[in-house]
Amino acid sequence: MSDKQVLVLGGGCFWCTESVYKEVRGVSDVESGYSNGHLKQPSYEQVCTGGTGHNEVVRLEYDPDEVSTRELLEIFFVVHDPTTPNRQGNDVGTQYRSGIYFTTPEQQAEARAIIDELTREGAFGRPIVTEVQALENYWPAEDYHQDFFERNPHQGYCMAVAAPKVAKFRKTFARLAK
Repeated sequence: MSDKQVLVLGGGCFWCTESVYKEVRGVSDVESGYSNGHLKQPSYEQVCTGGTGHNEVVRLEYDPDEVSTRELLEIFFVVHDPTTPNRQGNDVGTQYRSGIYFTTPEQQAEARAIIDELTREGAFGRPIVTEVQALENYWPAEDYHQDFFERNPHQGYCMAVAAPKVAKFRKTFARLAK
């Protein structure tokens, strides 16, 4: 058995991204948080101003023997739009930017490789704007953001945005579901 790895992804609102990755085989922990900003221990309200530089992210702890970094990134590029700078759907601001925050050189290489492949294939019809950076200044989000979709499945945003992303994951990546 290999050691667990950590990969952090920003794909818009963390409620949606968290809800997808909680269903992925080999992912043992998913935590909503903020990363790659300059303020220590920012609050949700501070991050929402756009002034802290943080991105809304999910921190994934996973076993690479059960799910590869490549597979996690394939899911990432299916469940969000990597071509819209500082936006996912109606969520607009720098905190919603597309980002891959690596913790190992291998993750960085895999992220660059998949972006290069998708770009060559013209997969999205527009340039991919996903930033690939080393993970910096990560802070967990407040408790009320953790497991949000799971605890609030009938909340309007969850029904309109998160539920379709989970359904898309289940349909496209059934082989990776828990």
